[in-house]
Amino acid sequence: MDVPESDCGFVNESEPLFHCNQCDKELVRKIAQLLLPGLATACVDNTTGLFKSPASVAVVTRKEMVDYLKQRSQMYVTEAVGQGDDIANMVEEFSDEPTEIISGFVDDFASSKRNLFSRVSGWLSNESREEKIDDFVQEMETNVFWSIDRREAIAEILIRNVDLKRAFHCSKKFDSAQQLAEHETQCSFRILGCTNEGCKAKFSAIHAEKHDSECPFKVIPCEQKCSERIVRHDMDRHCITICPMKLVNCPFYQVGCHSAFPLCNLEKHCSECLRSHLLYVLQVLHKQEASVEELRRRVQLLEKSHTLSELSEALDVRSLTLVIKEQEAKMKKLEHDLSNIRDNQKLAKNVK
Repeated sequence: MDVPESDCGFVNESEPLFHCNQCDKELVRKIAQLLLPGLATACVDNTTGLFKSPASVAVVTRKEMVDYLKQRSQMYVTEAVGQGDDIANMVEEFSDEPTEIISGFVDDFASSKRNLFSRVSGWLSNESREEKIDDFVQEMETNVFWSIDRREAIAEILIRNVDLKRAFHCSKKFDSAQQLAEHETQCSFRILGCTNEGCKAKFSAIHAEKHDSECPFKVIPCEQKCSERIVRHDMDRHCITICPMKLVNCPFYQVGCHSAFPLCNLEKHCSECLRSHLLYVLQVLHKQEASVEELRRRVQLLEKSHTLSELSEALDVRSLTLVIKEQEAKMKKLEHDLSNIRDNQKLAKNVK
């Protein structure tokens, strides 16, 4: 069932004996994935209304399906060749994507297996039918009824048959095994494995650049231009959590400072904007109790106090509020003590 279509029982000695025939791995996998649902659909529709299970006809139906797909794909080429001098034009008119062609073949085969009950009962639009097809696909996958390796072998044959533009497989031929072996090490459809740690992907060499550009395991520079190099699948988490270059709102946003800057510039911002942050916090603390001029005077006093470094280290509203309250309490006590001293001096002067 899985023998290539080229085994035809005779050899043309004038033709090279060694063919590359390597195919686009990504496309092979895509087409192989179409085959199992197609088989499940054919089996379910063929046994609808009968005292049979889809599994009871699966072996026979699979063989029929493989034979049908090979024959249809070979006829696809024959139709093009049959146009004689117009073959180049016909090739241009045919689809570039073998998946579209082969998917049509699979659908045609499944349609041909519908029994009479399926055709006349409206079963084809029934949700129960879709559920039975999905369940049978899962059953076949669980039992490894049609392994992915065997399906990929069929997919390669189908691709070679319908890929008239040679865009998805290599059709080069060689006169010796040595020439073929040398070519296979450079063939654009040779299978490569990803070298990024943790990635087990396999792909054709032609897709190496594409895979490299999207491999989730590749270590790349931070998208926000910090100094770190991050595994691609961790990039989003890094950028929104610990990246020093992530944009953050000023911690004094709720009291009036609407600046935004990279996280690594937090201390610099709070140091440069200390005066405005002090004014914002004082406005909240004193509300309508003090005028703007009075608040600005308090800011100047706080800036001149010996706790200026402590004020600069307060990087949020709560911390700065506590420092301001402690300092204002000290200033209030100092003013009270100075007032008492002045009163005592006046009293002593009057006594004399």
